[in-house]
Amino acid sequence: MPRSKGDHEARRHDVSAAVWQVMATRGFAGLTLRAVAAELGATTGLLTHYFPTKQALVAYALDLLEERTLSRPRRQSGGGLAALRDAILDILPLTSEARDSNRIWVSSWDNALADPALSADYARKYAEGRDRMLQRVIAAQEAGELPPGEPTDLAAGAQAFALGLVVQALFDPAAFPPGRQTELLDNYLAGLAAGPCPISSPDPHA
Repeated sequence: MPRSKGDHEARRHDVSAAVWQVMATRGFAGLTLRAVAAELGATTGLLTHYFPTKQALVAYALDLLEERTLSRPRRQSGGGLAALRDAILDILPLTSEARDSNRIWVSSWDNALADPALSADYARKYAEGRDRMLQRVIAAQEAGELPPGEPTDLAAGAQAFALGLVVQALFDPAAFPPGRQTELLDNYLAGLAAGPCPISSPDPHA
């Protein structure tokens, strides 16, 4: 008897869960058909129905990662500087789910850097992330919560701060627990709100 559409979708859901678990525990470098098959309790022959090549598995894994990342609940606390804070909090590995997602993203960078097509795709993703932060920066400037200045630079700096903190928290979670990540973020935003420190002129009488 042929399988129903429901059976096919259920199996695909099981495969997705297995791919995700392998990436979460072994990183992107550990993503192989053999590892996914072992997690699924199936043969590699069965998986070739879904992924005829390693490239197909990688493409699927990246799509799954982006889908899981975009589907996470987002904070909504208004506009302006609070919205920028929320956007960065949504990136940081403050929960086990966010930690797994970030670990997979970071471990996938090596693959992306070695593949021109993936590199271009990742550049697009990060550019879209900067654009989302840019809208929040502009709103905060219009509300008087951030000083005037080039908003694209502030958005790029905010994204760089977030990604840098992600890497530190992943490699040294004991030194960067969720509470400290949030504290560092609040200190960073307070510095942005205060504006650049004025450069004092040397005292000619000193």
